[in-house]
Amino acid sequence: MKTAMRVALVASLACIPSWGAAWWSFNRLEVFPVTESAWEVVAGVGTGAADYWCGAGDFAQRVLGVSATSRIYIWKSEGPSVNRPGRKAVQFSMSPPSGADTSTGYSLSVKRAGDNLARHAAVQYCYQFDESDIWNRW
Repeated sequence: MKTAMRVALVASLACIPSWGAAWWSFNRLEVFPVTESAWEVVAGVGTGAADYWCGAGDFAQRVLGVSATSRIYIWKSEGPSVNRPGRKAVQFSMSPPSGADTSTGYSLSVKRAGDNLARHAAVQYCYQFDESDIWNRW
């Protein structure tokens, strides 16, 4: 009986849009659709620019199936999450927001709408670690 109640609870929670619509990136960040063409990567504890770009690149590669040279743009810079109230997120798109400066800078950031990376470059941030990180993953 307890098992049936647990199954019913999990099934009902999966029907809630913010629970059911989440996709998990390689680095375990949640990714949610925001519009037809934009998605947001929700921050976890200690999330930095490389983590956001990993999530965006992984989503573009595995879910959208875009080519390696396609550009991913920051649609909306780091700010409050639309899908997870109280958390931060960055919104990405395969097209730049209208009127945004799309020139690339010299440092990795999530602070300016229009910043962009090629999909293959964003995915590379999923595999960046030093030898001490391997012990933190277990």
